[in-house]
Amino acid sequence: MAVRSKQRECGQCKRLEVRIAELEAKIAKLGKNSSNSSKPPSSDIAKPGGRPKKPKKKRKRGAQPGHLRHQRTPFQENEIDRFWDYTTDTCPDCGHQVTPSDQPPRVLQQIDIVATPTIVSEHRSQAFWCKHCQKTHFAPVHEEVQKAGLVGPRLTALVAYLKGACHCSFSTIRKFLRDVVGVTISRGQLRKVCAKVSDSLQNAYDGLLVALPTEDFLNVDETGHKDNGQRMWTWCFRAATFTLFKIDPSRGSSVLVDVLGEEFDGVLGCDYFSAYRKYMGDFGVLVQFCLAHLIRDVKFLVKHPDSKNRAYGKRVLASIREMFGVIHRRDELTAAGFARRLRETSAEVQRQATYRVPAASEARNLANRFLQHGESYLRFVTTPAVEPTNNLAEQAIRFVVIDRRITQGSRSEAGQRWLERIWTTIATCTHNGVSVFNFLHESITAHFQNVAGPSLVAIDNSS
Repeated sequence: MAVRSKQRECGQCKRLEVRIAELEAKIAKLGKNSSNSSKPPSSDIAKPGGRPKKPKKKRKRGAQPGHLRHQRTPFQENEIDRFWDYTTDTCPDCGHQVTPSDQPPRVLQQIDIVATPTIVSEHRSQAFWCKHCQKTHFAPVHEEVQKAGLVGPRLTALVAYLKGACHCSFSTIRKFLRDVVGVTISRGQLRKVCAKVSDSLQNAYDGLLVALPTEDFLNVDETGHKDNGQRMWTWCFRAATFTLFKIDPSRGSSVLVDVLGEEFDGVLGCDYFSAYRKYMGDFGVLVQFCLAHLIRDVKFLVKHPDSKNRAYGKRVLASIREMFGVIHRRDELTAAGFARRLRETSAEVQRQATYRVPAASEARNLANRFLQHGESYLRFVTTPAVEPTNNLAEQAIRFVVIDRRITQGSRSEAGQRWLERIWTTIATCTHNGVSVFNFLHESITAHFQNVAGPSLVAIDNSS
């Protein structure tokens, strides 16, 4: 009887140990946040009392010792519209008469806007009587004037800039035009203006779509949102000289096939999401999985309740940090020395990730990643031009998330096309140091004149 009792107790202990391990694993998963997983920062649960306050630094406000002084570049003489010269006849100290000095004057430059920064034009189509037809005919108005309608090209570009780059609603733009510019335009008219700008950007956007599959390196990311109640995804394709956004109802690999095709010959920088792995497996595409996402997953193991998971996570994380230490010291090493140290540290990462892996599912999952796709995590070692992280695409898509949060996105297919094109234009112009407003003005002017507009592929930063 005593033996059976001990066996029952041992069985209960084993079941309890298994149950405790299961509960600890669930608790660990509940502790996932943006710092130890791929969850977005917006999903983090705020702690009671808010974020812990950082210790105050003991330094004075304003400029710091040793910092270079930043001053605005003065306007050149040809940029100034009018000059005011101030003279005096008497000395402010003693009251005696003064004479002109050879020293240059003190200059204070001032910028202001005119009271009514608009020009209202009236295009009159004169009437003519035809005796032969017995009809009244009106002289033709230039086609570009008719296509522009009430709002001219520069004001059209301003409305598009406020809507796309400044995250303004139509109501906000209407108030700005009414109170500052002195023009009252309805929200419906403003929507039509943005539709014209969207049409003017179509060729520039399509040119980037054609150029995407020919790029050697691309970083890709996606973010979800609602469009009139329907789940949609905004995809971001970041190339060396441009960025393209595409809105699609799918988050699957079919979007990659539609945009990049089945014969994409470059390297794709992305996270470990299944759509990228499927695209890679189906068509043999070379991939660089994001090491920043990997580090967050490893940090989850470092804080795991299972001691074996913690030990495994710590040594993998230490090897990754050593590899990034070499990357950060690149300027201190010769080219050959940097390449050698990078190969050594990356091989150590691969070894630590697959050596003496605990039996826990979390550690096994990470090890299997390296067994199946270790080369895709370390491709930047053999292809120096490839970035080890997907930060470029994540940085580019941040503007989209902010714009969508403020403006609530779109509610129609036409609105989706507008967002794709204006986001792409803003990101590409900003990346190349080109004025977004000037590009929009050139594009809408060309559209009104029925001529080819500026290209985003061979964008000219001289403007």
